[in-house]
Amino acid sequence: IEDETFPGTAVLVWKDGNTVYEKAFGNYTYDPQSEKVYPHTLYDLASVTKVVATTTAAMICYDRKWFSLDDKVIKYLPEFGFNGKENITLKNLLLHNTGLPAWKKFYGRNLKSDDVIKEIYSSELEYKTGAKTVYSDLGIITLGKIIEKVSGKRLDIFCKDEIFTPLDMNATFFNPKDSIKKLCAPTETDNYWRMKTLQGEVHDETSAMLGGVAGHAGLFSTAEDIGKLISVLMNKGKYNNEQFIKQSTVELFIKRYSEESTRALGWDTKSDSGSSAGIYFSKNSFGHTGYTGTSIWADPERNLFVVFLTNRVYPTRENTKIQKVRPQLHNAVIKSIEKIDAK
Repeated sequence: IEDETFPGTAVLVWKDGNTVYEKAFGNYTYDPQSEKVYPHTLYDLASVTKVVATTTAAMICYDRKWFSLDDKVIKYLPEFGFNGKENITLKNLLLHNTGLPAWKKFYGRNLKSDDVIKEIYSSELEYKTGAKTVYSDLGIITLGKIIEKVSGKRLDIFCKDEIFTPLDMNATFFNPKDSIKKLCAPTETDNYWRMKTLQGEVHDETSAMLGGVAGHAGLFSTAEDIGKLISVLMNKGKYNNEQFIKQSTVELFIKRYSEESTRALGWDTKSDSGSSAGIYFSKNSFGHTGYTGTSIWADPERNLFVVFLTNRVYPTRENTKIQKVRPQLHNAVIKSIEKIDAK
């Protein structure tokens, strides 16, 4: 914080079934007079939405046999099948190997949300499906639309009804109400599109254009709430001794899919070098990061996970110092728990 990597943060460490560390540090902004952050401060999760909301929702739909991972996207979204995309499967969406571009700039073009979705569905592929892995927002936005189709509910309502309410995640929202916005750490001072400092409004421009509800970004939450969900995954799908997600489904989604890439289904796994999880987390660890400065890393071998939430994009996304801090934090956690001699 002194180094201005981020103004505020929440850190939660869970080990063997218990939260062993949960603290908040800093303020909303670098002004020491600004609001202090607390463990109940909400953060814009950015791409951590992909796993907390969309991937978990996909697990639930898969459990209910509402779709198979080998189903083609066009079975649910026929309008997606243009420009060589007719054979893309749900598994391709989750593995980020569809061939879709990573990202497209939609904002500043006077598009409505329907126009954005149409452009995604009519996108051309940048490489052959399955040939390589390119992390893509467009694929996960598409997956969110499939979940809406098979469930008959908008993604935010499905997630609230089927994930957040059952798991007592009472501080997890798409589009926080005005009364909750003041509990959210501010993100960027947007001086190129919205011309204001964002607080309680989604930072991701594409999600904003989609009304703040999208498969790839839009969720606000606390470290404690995220911990409730990750503890279910660590507990082989159980919550309060009831099977919330099938054990076989959890195992299927969190394991590395092939040696060609670090991707699991929706989740990522630890790379051999340069991982934001640091050097001590096991190879079987799974996790995800978010652009605003958020991350989850879980190590099943150690029965441990770390939730690390920050608003590093305040006041500008140009600040990338968090890339150094993330591995240092995770190393410090393991050193502390396992009494590893600091090298």
